[in-house]
Amino acid sequence: MQSLGLRLDDPAAGAPSRIGGAGPSDHKAITIGGHTIMVPVHTSGAHRSPYRARAAAGAAFATLERDGVPVAEIAFPRTPRFYALSTFDGIPYWKIATLHGSDVLATTVLQSCVRYDTRATSCQFCAIGASLAAGRTIAHKTPHQLGQVARAAVLLDGVKHVVLTTGTPNATDRGARVLCESAVGIRAATDLPIQAQCEPPNDFVWFERLRAAGVDSLGMHLEAVEPAVRARAMPGKSKVSIDYYFAAFEAAVRVFGRGQVSTYLIAGLGDAPESILAMSRRLIELGVYPFVVPLVPIGGTPLEHAQPPDAAFMRPLLAEIGTLLRTAGLRSGDIKAGCGKCGACSSLSVYES
Repeated sequence: MQSLGLRLDDPAAGAPSRIGGAGPSDHKAITIGGHTIMVPVHTSGAHRSPYRARAAAGAAFATLERDGVPVAEIAFPRTPRFYALSTFDGIPYWKIATLHGSDVLATTVLQSCVRYDTRATSCQFCAIGASLAAGRTIAHKTPHQLGQVARAAVLLDGVKHVVLTTGTPNATDRGARVLCESAVGIRAATDLPIQAQCEPPNDFVWFERLRAAGVDSLGMHLEAVEPAVRARAMPGKSKVSIDYYFAAFEAAVRVFGRGQVSTYLIAGLGDAPESILAMSRRLIELGVYPFVVPLVPIGGTPLEHAQPPDAAFMRPLLAEIGTLLRTAGLRSGDIKAGCGKCGACSSLSVYES
C-alpha cells in the first residue's frame, strides 16, 4: 500500500489527510493490525491503486480490499482534539503543527527554503511551499506557538514525541538556529522528546547547541545516494557533498549517541538497490539509522507522475537493511524521538525483528 497507495470511498474518514507541504504529504494515517502507517491517498498513482477502503461517511473503521477482494479491517486515527483550538490571535493549532502517525507531533518551523522557488535548485520531490500557498499553514511558527500546541497535544491527545523540521533558510547554519529556538519553546511547555531535522550546518558546534536547547535526536537527510541521482533529484542540495554529510554524521553521533542520528533514504529516485544497501551499511557502521522509505510522488512537483518502487523492490532491500540494523543493535524503538521511532512512513521496523 505504501508503494501503490489507497483509494478511499470516504476521504474524510478519521483524521484529516495532508495535501502538499513538507513531510509525509498526500498521505493519510491508517491503522492495520495495531500498527499505524502513512499511506498515499492523493497521489496520481493512488487513484489507480488495487487497494480500496470501503467505509461509510465519517466511519472510524473500513474494510480494505485488493482488486475487490476483502483482505483486512483497517481503522483511521481520530481527528486530534488539539486541532479544534486556536492561538489568542486566531491561528488554528493545526496550522502550526500536525499529528503524524498516531502519537507524533510534527511541524515545519520555516515553511520556505532558499532553493524551493527555482526548479534549477529545488528538490524535485519537495512540496514545502504548497501548503503555505494554499493557506493550510503559516510561514514561521514561533517558539511560543510551538510550546502552546505541544502542551495541548500532550494533554488532549497523548502525543509522545515531536519532530521539528525546517526549510533551509541559508547556507550557513542551515536551519539549526531556528530549530534551537523552537526546541527551547517546546521544552518550556512540555518534557516531550524532540527530534530536529536540518541539513549539516557550516559549524558542527551547532550540534552541541541543539542538544543544549533540548533536542534528543537529529535527522540530516541524504535522500539520494548516487551522484547522478543526487544531481538530478536535488540539484541544489546535492552541492552539499556526501563526504561533508559523513563528517557531520560523525560529529553528531559524538553528541547525540549511536542510534540517535538518522537520515532519510528515498527509494525510487533512481538509486540502485545495491547503492542504497551499501550506503545503509556505511551509515549503520557509523551509528546512524538509515530510514529507508518509498518515494511518494506528490502532486504539483516535477516528480508527481513518477512511478514509486513496488513491493518487489522494497521487500528484499528492507529485509537486508533490517538484518544489518539488528546485528548492529540499532533499533527504531531505541530512538528517543523522530521519524525512525514513529516508523509510519516505512515498513523497515518490521524487518528489525
